[in-house]
Amino acid sequence: MNILTVKDSMWPFKDNYIQMKLHTLKPAEGSIRNRKRIGRGQGSGRGGTSTRGHKGAKSRSGYKTKLGFEGGQMPLQRRVPKFGFTNHNKVTYQAINLDTIQELADNLKIDTVDFAVLKQNGLVSKKDLVKVLGRGELTSKVNVSAHSFSATAIAAIEKVGGSANKI
Repeated sequence: MNILTVKDSMWPFKDNYIQMKLHTLKPAEGSIRNRKRIGRGQGSGRGGTSTRGHKGAKSRSGYKTKLGFEGGQMPLQRRVPKFGFTNHNKVTYQAINLDTIQELADNLKIDTVDFAVLKQNGLVSKKDLVKVLGRGELTSKVNVSAHSFSATAIAAIEKVGGSANKI
């Protein structure tokens, strides 16, 4: 009776053991294949229509799909309803209220509020148009320069002796 030793049972294929070296490395069997050579005649097995099927736009050379094309059915961007209107000439203003101007006048001890002061304090950016609105109360005399004013803002500024100047 043949009894396996512990050493033999750990490596049962010790007789077939081959040392791995760089010059002996090869890819796995069947993993490397030649590319399809399409359109090289009938003898190749891929001649004739060259795997493109018969006729139609997709079989032609230079075919490119159009963005959003759905095979002739009405495309999504035309099926979905559109609402409203976007006016590209709309002028938008950055709103500054009287209470903000009063706070600036109190904190900075200034009597003139213009675009530069508003920009320095981070209330507007350089491309904004400023409109002064009438929320809040103005108690100190302030000269305000802005692109636009509401009627209540002009009345409140002039009531305390200030002036509203349009840029």
